[in-house]
Amino acid sequence: MHEEPGFFAEPRNWVLIAFILFFVIFGRKLWAPLAKMLDDRGTRVRAELDEAARLRQEAEAMLREAEARRAEALREAQALIEGAKAEAERVAAAAAGEAEASARRREQMAMDRIAAAEKAAVDEVRLTAAEVATVAARQVIAEGLSAEADARLIDHAITQLPGALASRRVA
Repeated sequence: MHEEPGFFAEPRNWVLIAFILFFVIFGRKLWAPLAKMLDDRGTRVRAELDEAARLRQEAEAMLREAEARRAEALREAQALIEGAKAEAERVAAAAAGEAEASARRREQMAMDRIAAAEKAAVDEVRLTAAEVATVAARQVIAEGLSAEADARLIDHAITQLPGALASRRVA
């Protein structure tokens, strides 16, 4: 049958022994630089973590500041909106008051025009009535008065004239 070779006949075992001897002999010399390299790496990682924490704190502070500015801007915008609403209400009230005053002025002007038109109509009616009465009086006088009655009427009118003129000057 087949005989098994011994422990030292296997090349894998020699590689394992050489590897172990290499680390036993040079391990201490290699461990110090490896440990220093790992410590340096740990220090760099720790510094990077500290820097990241500092940057995070700065970012959080900037975020809080930005939120505060945003809140202030919202408050200012709300105040501007409220001011604009108040101004719009004031302008609307002023416009309504002005429109009402304008309507009253126009109404008064219309009333004045109506009154003037009424006065003009009344004056025209009076003037027309006076003309008709004058024409009628002439006809009646011309047809029915004698020369004597006519002279009496003229004398009477002349005596009444100063009183009529005085009352017109007062009016």
